[in-house]
Amino acid sequence: MRLLVAYEILADFLDCVNERAADVGIENGKCLHRALRDALTPDESAADYYRHNPYSDDRGFLHLLITTCQETCLLLPSFHTVRPFLARAARLTDVLAVNHEPDPGVRDARLDAWAKQQFPAHPELAWFECAGSASAWLTILALLALAAEAECDTAEAARVYDAYMPWVSLTGTMLDSYADIAEDAAERAHSYVGHYPTHQAAVDRLIEILDRSMQEVTNLHDGERHMVIVACMVAMFLSKDSARAPAMRASTNTITRACGPLTRQLMPVLRAWRILNQQQSA
Repeated sequence: MRLLVAYEILADFLDCVNERAADVGIENGKCLHRALRDALTPDESAADYYRHNPYSDDRGFLHLLITTCQETCLLLPSFHTVRPFLARAARLTDVLAVNHEPDPGVRDARLDAWAKQQFPAHPELAWFECAGSASAWLTILALLALAAEAECDTAEAARVYDAYMPWVSLTGTMLDSYADIAEDAAERAHSYVGHYPTHQAAVDRLIEILDRSMQEVTNLHDGERHMVIVACMVAMFLSKDSARAPAMRASTNTITRACGPLTRQLMPVLRAWRILNQQQSA
């Protein structure tokens, strides 16, 4: 749990730092997000992650997070079994540097080229779906949880990787983008869901991706636990105020029903949690 929390904070922190200095260029983002790879490589020395960034005085916060992750990785009993898959997933986080490119034409061209290079085995996915799946670090969190198991073989690590990358990770990115579609449009921000030709097309495709995700995790060891993660993720995003706005309510209900009874049961629970903690739109 210490490792999962530290890595999640690291990823969120880097995303914010990169977005704050997006106009500096993509090389800045690449340099920053190298930390996501180094944090999972215990024998890697610290680099100058802020080399291109004008905001570099974090009082050691970034290095502390990286060190915490590196040290804790070595305590996981199955870390060395999972490590090659972690390295593969971490390399894909390079896409995060491109997401904040302020020029839409440059951004989309770079993402398209990147997706064709990195995902040749998934021709059924559009370029923005490939990029979207790599934009979520959920695959890494799932692999770290697997590394905490007393026994884990390479075959199971491969199955977890293939289920989460691209399918479950893509589900997370698209749900997040779906819930923020109005806000992104108002701010002219990059929207992964916005790449679909129509809102209905986005909803239909999201249901297809959800269905594939649930099929994939069902076949995993302890598949029920993974199913709960997917259902909770859907309920978390769709319980936001923005996903329940009048213009979104019908499609949100359609997606909720498609995810099955567990998600439908979780929706009022997540709504109550959001209201209690004043997190209706977060």
